[in-house]
Amino acid sequence: MVVDKFSLAGKVALVTGSATGIGRAIAVALAEAGADVACHSRKTGDAADTVETVAKLGRRAIEVSGDMAEVATPQHLIDGVIAEFGRIDILINNAGMIRRAPAVDFTEDDWQAVINVNLSSVFRLSQAAGRKMIEQGSGKIVNIASLLSFQGGITVPAYTASKSAVAGLTKALANEWAKLDINVNAIAPGYIATNNTAALQADETRNRQILERIPAGRWGDPDDIAGAAVFLSAPASDYMNGHILVVDGGWMGR
Repeated sequence: MVVDKFSLAGKVALVTGSATGIGRAIAVALAEAGADVACHSRKTGDAADTVETVAKLGRRAIEVSGDMAEVATPQHLIDGVIAEFGRIDILINNAGMIRRAPAVDFTEDDWQAVINVNLSSVFRLSQAAGRKMIEQGSGKIVNIASLLSFQGGITVPAYTASKSAVAGLTKALANEWAKLDINVNAIAPGYIATNNTAALQADETRNRQILERIPAGRWGDPDDIAGAAVFLSAPASDYMNGHILVVDGGWMGR
């Protein structure tokens, strides 16, 4: 039955940035679909609520922690998942950050911080997970891109650069690994109500402009991304490789 193609029973997933927002919603949805989940947070204890929620669904859950800006963190996370579960079937590269300033005022520190977390860690973690998936003979990697993988944005040069690069990296890894039964795809969320967009939601003018531009007439909810993540993690998407799936309330269609 087609519903079986959406089952993640027996699979092990790692979701980065899963303490809140999109990452938490994805972690819970993967568990609802049958996966055991390693929930990442920057600081130990931050993802405790996500772990508890996953466990209540009858799935195994652990917290793995580390600063994604640190070079050693990705391998540390993969080692932790393998030590606990013995394998990794699904990697969701969700952890990210944003810094806002006009391009002429954007500091070197802010540029490096955003690029390290949003792009370099995605490559390092995909590389570390990819080695294990190649050994296993299968795997699913889902990167979280952005509408700004396609557009320029305003006062977010590093974020735009990083998310544009994530889209390109998704395609590059898919080209190499598709023949190895490893699917690499991405989700490009639209304007989702999370901590990263709190400043925009609080700005009356920008909030109005954004809502006027979204055909659905509302900000997205983290749960709106969760279904797409389950699909790209499940057998239903086995013939999808290098795709950037836009979930944006119709923004890109206007």
